[in-house]
Amino acid sequence: MLPNSVTTPSCAPRSQPVLGLVLMGGGARTAYQAGALQAMGQLLGGRANASAVFPFQVLAGTSAGALNATFLASKAMEGLAGLEDLANFWHNIRTDAVYHLPRTPLDRFSRWATALGLLASAREQGAAMDSLALVNTLHKAIALEGINTALQNGVLQALAVTASSYSSGVHWTFCQTRDGQPITWSRPGRRAEQQPITIEHLMASSAIPFIFPSTPLWVDGGMEFFGDGSMRQISPLSSAVHLGADRILAVGVGQPRRTGWDQASNKSRARPSLGTIAGHAMSSVFHDTLEADVEQIERINQALQRLPDSVLGDMPLRPVQVLTLQPSASLDALAQDHVHTLPRPILRVLESLGALRGNGAALASYLLFEPGFVRALMALGRADVHARAPEILHFLDPLSADPVR
Repeated sequence: MLPNSVTTPSCAPRSQPVLGLVLMGGGARTAYQAGALQAMGQLLGGRANASAVFPFQVLAGTSAGALNATFLASKAMEGLAGLEDLANFWHNIRTDAVYHLPRTPLDRFSRWATALGLLASAREQGAAMDSLALVNTLHKAIALEGINTALQNGVLQALAVTASSYSSGVHWTFCQTRDGQPITWSRPGRRAEQQPITIEHLMASSAIPFIFPSTPLWVDGGMEFFGDGSMRQISPLSSAVHLGADRILAVGVGQPRRTGWDQASNKSRARPSLGTIAGHAMSSVFHDTLEADVEQIERINQALQRLPDSVLGDMPLRPVQVLTLQPSASLDALAQDHVHTLPRPILRVLESLGALRGNGAALASYLLFEPGFVRALMALGRADVHARAPEILHFLDPLSADPVR
């Protein structure tokens, strides 16, 4: 049986391939994407006879990756400068611009008061943190009208944001496209719908379970409550393929190996702390299915190559090229180095959970929107792009052989 990620109608031949960008979720860790994209913009702009045109025609994002994708869509008319603007946005971000703990009169002085505030918030909102600050931050940073302008001018073809419904269990992808036509694709447990992307869609997609409150959205004529789009996401490349991308650059925020793991000494380890378990659960929510989806597409591509042209023309499939970029170093280790910079009340909570030692840093890495960690992530993203510069440049602009100036 063919995988869903590539079961899409074959598009008519086009003079130029459609380049898609898929940005995976991961809370504060997605600052890595901003650094990587900044470096790509600089490489593209540094070529002889370089064009400043925005390089991606289809943008798709999940969770904090959806924030990045939508920010870029709003800046697409600015060309490569939009990639630099995303880096500047992350460069200036702070934790208090994203979320804060529920406030009580004594929370500055007592861990017990902080704990009671968390409990009250969890009972009232189904979440530990208040994310209203992020709503204000996104309204200031993202000019939503810029998305429609880019679509109508042909700079963009589509923007897709994914969220998961707590109400129905369905994984929804909300699409804003140039043609505005109804989205027809539907799979078991996965649906798509044409809707103008709003700040509410971004809040829904990035609502980390247990941490940020769910967000209500209207789908199928009714209201449902949504949480982080990384939950139950089994085909992260699917939306970009369905929306017409022939080549896809996918940027994840996984890591090669969990920091602190020493198999030889594992038997002597103490029981994991609550923070370690929470970090493991968070990693499960953001479990990177990207590589599995890439393998499926590669298998389909190989099968299509073996078919004669007479048969290929009648197939409802087309080949799709994919290039992935992932961090080359442990993001947990980076978080461990910077976790002490979190606001004091949040630091107290993480200390109580045991999330400031060992593998507990995995939990902090999703919540650490502080300059030291963010800039370290961005620097890693830039370094990883420069390490693969020829490969990435050729993928982004395969028709140009111009060297970098």
